[in-house]
Amino acid sequence: MAITVAEIRKLLQQADERELEALERSLAADTRKGVKDALAVARRRIDAERAERKRLEGLYEYERLLAAGRDGLIVGLDEVGRGPVAGPLAVGAVVLPASPIVPDLNDSKQLAPEVRERCARAIKDVALAWTVVFVQPSIIDRDGMSACLKRAFKQAIDEIDRAIGEQAQSAALEGDGVGVVLLDGNPLRIDERETNVVKGDGKCASIAAASIVAKVERDELMCALSKDYPEYGFAENKGYASSQHIEAIRTYGLTPVHRVSFCRSFMQETLF
Repeated sequence: MAITVAEIRKLLQQADERELEALERSLAADTRKGVKDALAVARRRIDAERAERKRLEGLYEYERLLAAGRDGLIVGLDEVGRGPVAGPLAVGAVVLPASPIVPDLNDSKQLAPEVRERCARAIKDVALAWTVVFVQPSIIDRDGMSACLKRAFKQAIDEIDRAIGEQAQSAALEGDGVGVVLLDGNPLRIDERETNVVKGDGKCASIAAASIVAKVERDELMCALSKDYPEYGFAENKGYASSQHIEAIRTYGLTPVHRVSFCRSFMQETLF
């Protein structure tokens, strides 16, 4: 009895690249439209998986090239939340091992929330060290964004250095400490190990990981703040100046988690 189209479709859905090549050969003479369509779908899936593997490998390879000639581990850093009118600035820092490669790793803005959250869990599971540093709105108002960014990046680097040092002392980690600091964006000149990568969250594995971890941690914080200040929709807008958020500010005023210096064009009396 000939194998049915449904059975073939199930085999193709589960096939890896080598299995698909064998199935393509064995089904080459099968003229049924359903079989041809299922083969085409499976081939597109395998090609997409191969392209994704190549993209991910490229993220790791690019940062290895940037670190060529320098000893030690690579830490990637990125900031999240520079533009919102409420909530903290978040700076993430991550040290990834060479393997395993983290699935879905990318610029956090390119990932759907559920993929980003899954990826953040995977990053934390494999990372040699990670941290997220928050800068509260009142400090941003007091010191300005530029100073806050530099200080937060420096604090994140210090925390990673300390974590890696503690692991080395406990024999949990062999080899040198952090030798390369990869920062997303323009030079900050805060560390002699610093290398800057414009749009690095889409080019370097560790910077992408830092952006994802920082984004997920900050989003979780904004969702928690939404329970304290439900009128402002922080769970949905994450503190950005959406039209609904601006209208809430005009109606209810500012809260302690708003950046007053960012809200001057539409602020009213504060609640506190």
